[in-house]
Amino acid sequence: MHPPPPKLPPLAAVRVFEAAARHQNFTRAAEELGMTQAAVSYQIRLLEDRVGAALFVRQPRQVVLTAIGQRLAGPVAKALFDIGTVFRGLCEENQAVLTISSLQTMAITWLSPRLAQFQVENPQFEVRVGTTEHLVNFATESVDLALRYGRGEWPGLVAERLFACHYAPLCTPELREQLQLREPRDLLRAPMLSPMDICWKSWFADVGVDVPKLGGRATMALQMQAMSIQAALRGHGVAMAIPELFAYDIAAGRLVFAIDHAVRDERSYWVVYPQERQRERKIRLFRDWVLAEARAACMKLPVLAGSRGVTVPAV
Repeated sequence: MHPPPPKLPPLAAVRVFEAAARHQNFTRAAEELGMTQAAVSYQIRLLEDRVGAALFVRQPRQVVLTAIGQRLAGPVAKALFDIGTVFRGLCEENQAVLTISSLQTMAITWLSPRLAQFQVENPQFEVRVGTTEHLVNFATESVDLALRYGRGEWPGLVAERLFACHYAPLCTPELREQLQLREPRDLLRAPMLSPMDICWKSWFADVGVDVPKLGGRATMALQMQAMSIQAALRGHGVAMAIPELFAYDIAAGRLVFAIDHAVRDERSYWVVYPQERQRERKIRLFRDWVLAEARAACMKLPVLAGSRGVTVPAV
C-alpha cells in the first residue's frame, strides 16, 4: 500500500500565493484573481500560519518574498502550471471528440449512412459512435449524446424526438410479386422472419386478421431488425421492421411494403443528452444537425382503409 500523501495547505491560498509571488504585489494579484486586496492578504496569512513563518516582506508599494517564500514560490508555480496544462489538454481533447451512443440497428441503418455529411460540415470533431443495448450512464461513461428508442422519459436528460416509429412488413419487390402478396391474409403463406415478434401479431390485429398460432411457424428467428432486413434483402422472407430506419432501401426500390400498411409504435427515436451540457457547442451542433436530418427523412407511410388503429405496445 502507498503511504497517504502529505497534508496539503488550502489550495485557494496556494493559488493566491503563486499570483502574489509572480506580481510581487497584492493589488495586482487581486485584480488577476478577481478578489479584493483584503481577501488576498487573508489567504496569504492563512498560508503563513500553516508554514509558521512569513512568506513576504510587506513594503509600501510592493511585497518581497522572504527566503522561505522564495523556496516555496518555484515548486508552487511549477505544480500549478502542470495542473493547468493537464486540465487544458483534457478540455481540448474532450471538445475535439464527439461520442455518440446508439442501438446497433439505428447506428447501422440510419445514422452511419448520414454521419459522413456531419463530419464534412464539422471537420474539427473526431466523431465516435458506440453501440450498446443498455442505457448509457452519462455520469460515468464518456458519451456526449445518445440516440434512444422509447417514450422519451429519462429523468435528468433532455430528450428531443427524432421521429415516430411504425411497423410494417418489408420484403424485396421480387418476393412480393413471386408470392402475389396483395391482401393481409396473403402474408400467412409467406416466409415470415422472426414470426414470434409481438409486432407481427399487432400488425395482423390492426388489419383484422386473427393469427393465434403465428408464433408456431417454422422460420428464422433473428435478434435484430438489421439482421431480419439483411435476410429480407436476399429474398429469404418478409421482415416486420421500422420502415423509417430503412428509408434508403425503400427509396432505392430494394425493399417494398409487402402489404401497404404500417402500424404506429408507442415508442419513438430520440436524441438525448444531459441537461447541464445542453449549451456545449458540440452538443448543440450535433443536436441541430440530427434533428434536421430526421425532418428531411420524414416518410409518408401507407395505411389500409378500415384498419383498427392498433399501436404496437412497448415491451
